[in-house]
Amino acid sequence: MTKITDWGAQDLSRAIHAKDVSCVEVMHAYLERIHALNHSTNAIVQMCDDEALLVQAAARDAEMSAGRDRGWMHGIPQAIKDTTQVQGMPTSLGSVLLKDNIPMSDSITVERVRAAGAIIVGKTNVPELGLGSHTFNDVYGATPNAYDPSRSAGGSSGGAAAALAHRMLPVADGSDFMGSLRNPAGWNNIFGMRPSHGAVPSAPGADIWVSHLGTEGPMARRVEDLVGLFKTQAGYDSRQPLSVDVGVSAGGVDPTLNGVRIGWLGDLDGHLAVESGVLEACLSGIKRMEAGGASVEEVHVDLDLESVWSAWLTWRGVLLGPRLAALLALPGARDILKPEAIWEYDHSLGITLKDFTRASEVRTTLYNRLNGLLKKYDVLALPVAQVWPFPIEQRWPQSIGERRMDSYHRWMEVTIYATLAGLPAISVPTEFNMIGQWPMGIQLIGRPRGDFDLLALAGRYERYIDDWLNTPAHSAQLF
Repeated sequence: MTKITDWGAQDLSRAIHAKDVSCVEVMHAYLERIHALNHSTNAIVQMCDDEALLVQAAARDAEMSAGRDRGWMHGIPQAIKDTTQVQGMPTSLGSVLLKDNIPMSDSITVERVRAAGAIIVGKTNVPELGLGSHTFNDVYGATPNAYDPSRSAGGSSGGAAAALAHRMLPVADGSDFMGSLRNPAGWNNIFGMRPSHGAVPSAPGADIWVSHLGTEGPMARRVEDLVGLFKTQAGYDSRQPLSVDVGVSAGGVDPTLNGVRIGWLGDLDGHLAVESGVLEACLSGIKRMEAGGASVEEVHVDLDLESVWSAWLTWRGVLLGPRLAALLALPGARDILKPEAIWEYDHSLGITLKDFTRASEVRTTLYNRLNGLLKKYDVLALPVAQVWPFPIEQRWPQSIGERRMDSYHRWMEVTIYATLAGLPAISVPTEFNMIGQWPMGIQLIGRPRGDFDLLALAGRYERYIDDWLNTPAHSAQLF
């Protein structure tokens, strides 16, 4: 008999609504698992009081008995990424400077999961200020990879990904600026989706017109659960005027991949430095797609990719510079912030309006190129990361093979294309490394506002990878 914590989020929802299990029983099961594992996994931080959570769960049971159903997440435990605002809970962003920052209101996505019935149990760990794809900070420490605790869980949604893989949460939220939903999903053998530009509104915030490279989105162990959380998060909100409704899937009911056309980008004709074995692992997943009926062709992007990287750095500097300037105005901040944050700020200082305009033009060209390819292919595919999970004590990969990385995030360049183009992208699990210890993911980029079609395709692929999905995390040896 499976444990409650082994159930998917939708299975859990169905059981609660059928009254096969109570919300109190669910909360007890998750609290037991969190307390057994979190001391070693360090995935969930700022845990709420057990008794208070059980009181909330009992109230959800009383509501259900009285015929009040809040939604599909009724009574489901949820921990929120520590970059996302939750009323009354510290939103530290993993920074000592912000450890006592307590918001007075929820973000839009937190409002929505609460309205759907979720019970907030804590926050999930992040890198300092969400910068870098390696979850460690001076407030809570590091979060290890769910499959090898000597390795990084990725980031910045590393706590969320590890908590899911360890079955400490049934479903989780995250956010993605430079692969922060995709990279940790790939490295922890789960699904993570970066939605289309504007699909998931993010507020409150100081700016609602320009800051759209980052977006919140869902993570899950199964696509069905990913769809459920995405539906809750997504949709227009007048507080975010550039938010949009992305509609529904136009796909049919064929459970195979017959007729699906995949454009394989690989390492972008050698532009990307990729660690040995990563492309081969991704191609194992691509071969499973072919076995399911998909057709695959190698694709070449007719564009100066170094100019795209330069445009990325410009956009990143424009968005991060002012935020970091506000923190650096605090006493002693330059000595407290991690070097990577200082690098970001210093880089932002020389950016001119002319630079920003040019970067926006390059971004437009990239969108048009990818959109053109997506008229021929259903998705574009490439690795979700350029390296395997690296040692947890390492800040970031200094080199890949013979190629030195010229910044702390150059090794994640593979993620910037979907971000800059505002296209939906999903990380789907693929083969582990040759000793079966480190997971990897394939990044599938979909058509503009084609979020539900992309999810449908991922659900069809899921049928062919049960052996990878059922590979147990390290916690299987502990609990």
